[in-house]
Amino acid sequence: MWPTLRYLGTACGLARCRFAGGFLPASERTPGGPGLLCWGDRSFSTSSFDVVIVGGGIVGLASARTLILKHPGLSIGVVEKEKDLALHQTGRNSGVIHSGIYYKPESLKAKLCVEGAALIYEYCKLKGIPYRQCGKLIVAVEQEEIPRLRALYERGLQNGVQGLRLIQQEEIKKKEPYCRGLMAIDCPYTGIVNYQQVALSFAQDFQDAGGSILKDFEVKDIEIANESPSRSKDGMNYPIAVKNTKGEEVHCRYVVTCAGLHSDRISELSGCSPDPQIVPFRGDYLLLKPEKGYLVNGNIYPVPDSRFPFLGVHFTPKLDGTVWLGPNAVLAFKREGYRPFDFSARDVMEIILKSGFLKMLLQNFSYGANEMYKACFLGETVKHLQKFIPEITTSDVLRGPAGVRAQALDRNGNLVDDFVFDGGAGEIGDRVLHVRNAPSPAATSSLAISRMIAEEVQQRFKL
Repeated sequence: MWPTLRYLGTACGLARCRFAGGFLPASERTPGGPGLLCWGDRSFSTSSFDVVIVGGGIVGLASARTLILKHPGLSIGVVEKEKDLALHQTGRNSGVIHSGIYYKPESLKAKLCVEGAALIYEYCKLKGIPYRQCGKLIVAVEQEEIPRLRALYERGLQNGVQGLRLIQQEEIKKKEPYCRGLMAIDCPYTGIVNYQQVALSFAQDFQDAGGSILKDFEVKDIEIANESPSRSKDGMNYPIAVKNTKGEEVHCRYVVTCAGLHSDRISELSGCSPDPQIVPFRGDYLLLKPEKGYLVNGNIYPVPDSRFPFLGVHFTPKLDGTVWLGPNAVLAFKREGYRPFDFSARDVMEIILKSGFLKMLLQNFSYGANEMYKACFLGETVKHLQKFIPEITTSDVLRGPAGVRAQALDRNGNLVDDFVFDGGAGEIGDRVLHVRNAPSPAATSSLAISRMIAEEVQQRFKL
């Protein structure tokens, strides 16, 4: 049994809604619509689908794949605003396959992560996608961290994480010879993979099963389709118009949105609640110079601060042999702003005026200021890393890539720390399912999330 989905807000009547109709069989679909649209290097003339999925990241592509494999008779399309797939959160993360230890027992995060990790490993084996189950140590370096470490270990056991052990200094040295620590949790089930490669494999599966992907399609509006002059069956059968910034549109019966950094805006376009708002946090990585790669064997993580959803600066070996150090967590002044000085006036104004960010800032000013300080001064991040591997020096690291995390925030300034899904009521609302908050470990959990979405779509839309 899947856990009940969490619904937020009342702006558009966020509750389970019944729809008496079903999907049309393929023989009754009426192709056509506005012009010729393209996916990949191919083109097609129909622009009507049973289901349109907004968002070509790993969650959207996993959901598309699961839906079409479960319902091969349906026409399903994915629309993605970029010219390529999986470019943002999916393609800009550390690539860790999480075990599920961190998350509150019985939460969606915990259940979907444990389930999703097993599915990701199975999928990678099936498809021949490279991965490495290199394990992870969560290391306490101060005496006051040990009670939190023990509590985290107990949480992991409650969540059903495989193979967890509490280990002492001697065993830490056996696993990570250059790491210092008083005690650690050994998580052997943690791994690393290239999630962009996984997402592109999901896309290929989806296309092979008959699905269509429309790239360079930035959604501008979701509304009831205008009835054609001939009062065609197409207008009645595909009542939702998904329009892009170029004036093109596709028609569909139902919409599933997996829009990541833009999930609140896409929800608002459909007439649903804008809450929770997305606040972007940039995470900057450092790279360990290749000649120092011997210092790290597997993932090394700090004991997390339970007040925040960020796991702290950690050591992550990549499949290409590089070692990433980080990330930090600082406010991004643009939703897709990967450089420190990237700026969007619209994004900043929404952070200030529409979200609870200012309340959160007042509550956590010292934490935020410390993160900003470390982002500006390389030596400060290295000092933190030296708590775990004292041999690392500033000359051993280089500035590396960055990612932006879509963090949902409520009006009271509270970070929303679990997956959030919602829909609505009314002409559009009861035909839409929104994935509103899918932060880390969403990539690990993507196949499990897609199963849950497929079941909810089937129940809500009467497949």
